[in-house]
Amino acid sequence: MELAIVLMMLLIIVAVGAMKLYEPGLAFPFKKKSNLFTPVERTFLGLIEEAVGNEFRILCRVKMSDILTIHQNTDKKTSKNAFSRAASKHLDFVLCSKADMSPIIAIDLVHNSGKDGYKSQRDFYVSGALDAAHIPHVRIKVRSGYKAHDIRECIQAKLPKPKVKQLSAPTPQSGGKLMPAFARQSKPTRPIQTNKTVTSRPVAAA
Repeated sequence: MELAIVLMMLLIIVAVGAMKLYEPGLAFPFKKKSNLFTPVERTFLGLIEEAVGNEFRILCRVKMSDILTIHQNTDKKTSKNAFSRAASKHLDFVLCSKADMSPIIAIDLVHNSGKDGYKSQRDFYVSGALDAAHIPHVRIKVRSGYKAHDIRECIQAKLPKPKVKQLSAPTPQSGGKLMPAFARQSKPTRPIQTNKTVTSRPVAAA
C-alpha cells in the first residue's frame, strides 16, 4: 500500500513538472513584429510630425473608446452598446494637447486599393460619435507627393479657430514623398500604398 502511494505521488510530481515545462510554449506563442507600421503609416507619421509636431503629441492607432466617454445620464443598455461599438473602431492618428493630452483632432488615411479598400467608405458611426464629442475628423486620401505644409493646411482647415493660431509653419525638410507601391491585400486592415502618382495637394475624403 505504501509503495502504491509513493508511486502515485511520483507520477503526480512528474505530470506537474511536464505541464510546467510545456506551459510557456503554449501560453506565449509570440515573436516580435519586424515593423510596427506599414510604409504609408510611417511616411504619414513623419509628415504629421514635421507639420504640427511642435504643437501636438501624435498618437497612432487609437481605439475610439480611448478618447470618448459616455454621458453620465445614459442608461446602462445604451452605454454598453455605445462603448462596445466605440471599442471596435480605431483611428489612424490622434493629435493631443501637449499640456494635458486631451484629444484635439482625429486623422484617418483613406485609399481605394484592393477589393474593399481601406476606410474608403465613410463610417457614419465614427463620424457621428466624434462630432457629438466635438472632435474634428480628417480623412486624407493616400496619394504620392505630399509635403509637410500640405498636411498642415489640411489639418488646420479642420481645427477649431482658437487652435488654428497655435500652428506655426513647418520646418522645411527633405522628406515628404510616400514609399513605393507594394502588394495589395484583398481585405486590407491597414493602409497600403496606391500605384497612382497625382498632385501633391491633400484631398479630404468624402
